[in-house]
Amino acid sequence: MSDPIKHECGIAVVRLLKPLDYYHKKYGTAFYGVQKMQLLLQKMRNRGQDGAGIATIKLNPEPGTRYISRKRSNATNYLTDLFDMVWARLNATTPEQRNDPAWLRANMPYMGEVLMGHLRYGTHGDNSIERVHPFHRQNNWITRNLLLAGNFNMTNVDELFEELVELGQYPKEKSDTVTVLEKIGHFLDDEVQRLHTWFKPDGYSNQNLNQLIFENLDVQRLLRRASKKFDGGYVLGGLIGHGDAFLMRDPNGIRPAYWYMDDEVVVGASERPAIQSTFDIRYKNVRELKPGHALIIKYNGKVEELPFIEPRENRACSFERIYFSRGNDREIYQERKKLGYQLASRALEAVNYDIKHTVFSYIPNTAEAAYYGLMEGLDAEMNRWKQEQILAQGKDMTPEKLLEILTVHTRNEKLVHKDDKQRTFIADKKARNSMVSHVYDVTYGICNDHADTLVLLDDSIVRGTTLRDSIVSITARLKPKRIIILSSAPQIRFPDCYGIDMSKMRDFVAFQALVALLKENGKEHLLQETYERCKNSEFLPIEAVMNEVAPLYEHFEYEQISQKIAEIVRPKDIKPQLDVIFQTLDGLHAACPKNSGDWYFSGKYPTPGGNRVANRAFMNFVENKDARAY
Repeated sequence: MSDPIKHECGIAVVRLLKPLDYYHKKYGTAFYGVQKMQLLLQKMRNRGQDGAGIATIKLNPEPGTRYISRKRSNATNYLTDLFDMVWARLNATTPEQRNDPAWLRANMPYMGEVLMGHLRYGTHGDNSIERVHPFHRQNNWITRNLLLAGNFNMTNVDELFEELVELGQYPKEKSDTVTVLEKIGHFLDDEVQRLHTWFKPDGYSNQNLNQLIFENLDVQRLLRRASKKFDGGYVLGGLIGHGDAFLMRDPNGIRPAYWYMDDEVVVGASERPAIQSTFDIRYKNVRELKPGHALIIKYNGKVEELPFIEPRENRACSFERIYFSRGNDREIYQERKKLGYQLASRALEAVNYDIKHTVFSYIPNTAEAAYYGLMEGLDAEMNRWKQEQILAQGKDMTPEKLLEILTVHTRNEKLVHKDDKQRTFIADKKARNSMVSHVYDVTYGICNDHADTLVLLDDSIVRGTTLRDSIVSITARLKPKRIIILSSAPQIRFPDCYGIDMSKMRDFVAFQALVALLKENGKEHLLQETYERCKNSEFLPIEAVMNEVAPLYEHFEYEQISQKIAEIVRPKDIKPQLDVIFQTLDGLHAACPKNSGDWYFSGKYPTPGGNRVANRAFMNFVENKDARAY
C-alpha cells in the first residue's frame, strides 16, 4: 500500500494441556509456553506498531502465591523489549533451577499453563503503556479476575458506556477497550455471584464454593449476556483468574480468528500461518473460528467451540485479504494473485496492446503477490494474442514470422524501490516536502524517454498523497510518455469503523473526486441535502439509520471517479499523462469469495452502527471538523 494506514491488532491465546514437566522432558525446556507465545507474536508482527503485551495464569495456585503475571511494552522496539524483560527474569535462574519445572512454576513469573499475547495497532488515542493490552480487571476473588485483549472497535461505545453507568458503575474512561472490559467483567461478577448464591444454602464452605464455581462457571452464558449490545467487528480474548479462557468472534466474522488443538496444546490466533509456523502443522489442521462463536477452554482442559450470539451474514473483512494479513497464508496469497490477474486485460487495453513500449512494475512491497498474478494474467492474454496472430497468418506463415510472434513478451521490471524510512525535523515546509518525495527511488535506464508507458500496480489507494508527492513525481523523472497506476483494490469511498484507521471521509481521494465532480457539474447542492438527511438520521432508532452518503456516488460512473482521482494525484509539474485503473467490486468478490466485507468500497455496512459512522463522517466533513466519526 503506497499510503500507510494503521490497521489491525493481533491476538494469541495458548493453553498448555500437559504439566510443565511433560514439555521439559519432550522438548528440553519448561519454557515451552513462553517460547511459543513469543513465536506467535513475532509471526504476526505485521499487526502491531504501538505496543505488545503478554499475560499468564497458573492453574490451581495456593492462596498467597502470585498466579497472574503480566508485562507490556510501548517501546519503539516493543516486541524485543517485551520479551527481553520476560526472559531477563527467567534467565536469571541457575541451570539446576531451569531444569526443575516444579520449582520454576512455584517461584517464577510467566510459568503458567494459560497464556495470552497481544500486538497493538492503535487506531486512536495515545500510545501510553496504559493503552497496551492485555487489560487486567483485578479482584481478590480468583474467579472475578479478568484479563482481556482484542482486535476490535465498537461503533456504539457511548451506548455501552451509558449501560455501565445505569448499572451503577463509574468507568474510568469512555473507550471501547475499557467499556468492553467492564461489560464482560460485570457479567462475570454476576455469574460468579449467581453460582455462589445457588450453592451456598447446601452448606459448602467458601473454599469448596470456589471449586464449584471453577467447575460450573458457564462462559458461554457469560459471553452471551455481555455481548448483546456489541456493535462492531471484534475478536476478543479473555483469561479468567482460575484458568478459564476464551476467544470470541463477532457474528459477522468481520475480524479473523483461527485455532488449533492437539493432545498437548490449544492455540488461537488472528492469523492461520502464525499457528502453522509456530507449531509446524498443516493448513488443513487449523480451523477458522466461526462467526458468533467462542473458543472456550475450561480450567480442566475441556475445549468447545460454542455460539454466544446468533451468527449473521458473513461479512469478513476483504482488506485482510488485500493488505492486512501476511501473504504467506495459502488462500490469501492465491487471492492476491487473482486480484492482479484480473487487471491484466484492462491494463493491456489501456496501452492498446503496445507491449514493445510498455513497462510493468509494482509499488513495493505489499503489492508483490498481486504483481505475480498480474504477470500471469499478462502471459495468458499474450498467449491468446499470439494464437490469433499465428492463425491469421494461415499459409503465409514463415519460420521467421513465427519466431517474431513467439518472442513477443511483456517487459516486467522492478522500477520503484522504497528507501529506508527517512526522519526529518526540518521545520520549513518546502524542504520537508522535498525530503518526503524521496522516500521512493527508481531504476534508471529501463524506460525509453518519451516513448514508454509505465504501468505500476499498487494494492490499494486510500489518500493518494504518497502517489502524488512521491511515487508519481519520482517515476516521472524516467521521462515516460504515460504513467498508469493499477489498484488491485476498488475505490475506497467510505470510512471503516471496525478496526482500521480510516475514519475521516475527507481523507479519501475517491471522496475528494466525488466532491470535485459534484461541484463541476452544478450538483453541489446535493452535499447540503445529504448533510440534512444525515443530521435527521441522528434522531432515528439505530436500526432505521441508512447510509445517506452512498447515493451521491450514483451520480457518476465508476470510471469518472477514477479519471478525477488521476487528476487529483497527478503533480502539476510533470509532463507524462497519468491514468488510474481500479479493481471493480465484482472483481474483488470473484477473487476473495469468502471475504465479502466491502463496506469501505460499497458503503454496505454489516452492522447498523456502520451507517451511523458513515453519516457522522460526512457531517464532520461538511462542518470542517477534523475528528473521528466513532
